[in-house]
Amino acid sequence: MPQSFYQLDIWKNGYALVLNIYRATERFPTSERYGLIDQLRRSSNSIIANIAESQGRHSYNDKIRVLYQSRGEVFETRSHLKVAEGLGYLRGEEFNVLDREYEGLLIGINAYIKYLARFRHPINCINKIPN
Repeated sequence: MPQSFYQLDIWKNGYALVLNIYRATERFPTSERYGLIDQLRRSSNSIIANIAESQGRHSYNDKIRVLYQSRGEVFETRSHLKVAEGLGYLRGEEFNVLDREYEGLLIGINAYIKYLARFRHPINCINKIPN
């Protein structure tokens, strides 16, 4: 297991998506500054913040719990993106690309949760504990 969250592919992918969200929301109407812009930026940032936080947790159960929160933020972000598309702030293709990328991130988070779950039980941890 990577020592730093910076090394996690899911964090790297989520980080790239956050930057894309910031770029996309720059074009939204200023009337959405404290609405949809704020919601999209917060939820997308929360995804990678929770991934990072999970690396600092001691127990595998706690790591997984925080990753489930990250997973929930992916769904929230995708919902906000759909609203932005519906309001015409995102073009259909731009929405589709971002939505697919977030779906891919979700698959990655699920895979990491599954990987960590293998180390949850003491019987499985003997001589196999990753760093």
